[in-house]
Amino acid sequence: MKDRTFELAPGYAISRVIRGGWQLAGGHGAIDREQAVSDLVAAFDAGITTYDCADIYTGVEELIGAARGRLSATRGADVAARMKVHTKLVPDLDILSRISRAYIRGIVETSVRRLRVERLDLVQFHWWDYAAPGYVDAMGWLDEMRTEGLIRNVGTTNFDTPRLAEIVGAGIPVVSQQLQYSVLDQRSLNGLSDFAGRHGIRFLCYGTVAGGFLSEKWLGASEPDMALENRSLVKYKLIIDDFGGWALFQDLLGALKAVGDRHGVDIATVASAWVLRQPHVAAVIVGARNQKHALANAAIMDLDLSADDLAAIDTVIARRQGPEGDVYTLERDRAGRHGAIMHYNLNAGKT
Repeated sequence: MKDRTFELAPGYAISRVIRGGWQLAGGHGAIDREQAVSDLVAAFDAGITTYDCADIYTGVEELIGAARGRLSATRGADVAARMKVHTKLVPDLDILSRISRAYIRGIVETSVRRLRVERLDLVQFHWWDYAAPGYVDAMGWLDEMRTEGLIRNVGTTNFDTPRLAEIVGAGIPVVSQQLQYSVLDQRSLNGLSDFAGRHGIRFLCYGTVAGGFLSEKWLGASEPDMALENRSLVKYKLIIDDFGGWALFQDLLGALKAVGDRHGVDIATVASAWVLRQPHVAAVIVGARNQKHALANAAIMDLDLSADDLAAIDTVIARRQGPEGDVYTLERDRAGRHGAIMHYNLNAGKT
């Protein structure tokens, strides 16, 4: 069996598949709290011992805190301590021009309370608008909390290369960047990957299955010409368009299916395993709607793609047209196709 862990920082190891929390925020339907906690524990038992959430994911930090509490109560504190939790800190767009140390600390302390911990394992910082200059200061305040022991590691989410360079240049010990990375979206190769390699920054990757588009469900399907069922699918359909359109996407699905058939796994598993093979990638972040999905996701860590497998996939990827630019640049353009569907003020009114 392949090594299922990765040392993200000295003495701090994570599972190579991270259980995502976004689907538990309710955007995909009503959440059964007890079942959700049971599913989170099932992921832990399957070897997915690291979890991703955010201060803006309504109720998700509390659910993960409840799962940690269940592990502690039923199996002991030592077992619960093996659960690693990464949360994102996402200041509202409207607050950026007047960001303060107290505001940042308040969000961190709220996450600590929700997750039922004394120290956050990793805080991943996001910034909506680079015209507001406070992101280096905010990262410095997070680093102060790291020094005092309230945070173990600091990272970023979707920063582009120049701004990440500013943060690193200010002496902030960034261990990771969470970003969108898939067989469809390789914007990290447009400068960020080289920078990360020089500074020991690792990637924690979401979007590896493009919101479900990278699955058998869409192989041979007609291009959707109607409103898609959620914002995630709208978002990733735009990425497919930028990649080269529906016909090229079908070729990619065919290549992934052929590889999957050789290994007895599905398209989604192959797509995520491909991302795990890319430079500087520490882990992939995947959602799971139930315990069965958790077991399937754990298989990503064990899939060993051969040189022939990779060549077959890369032959199709070589024909891509995009998406172009640095990480998250398209999404930051609030007047553009990608940015127009984003939600920017999700902390307002939350405590």
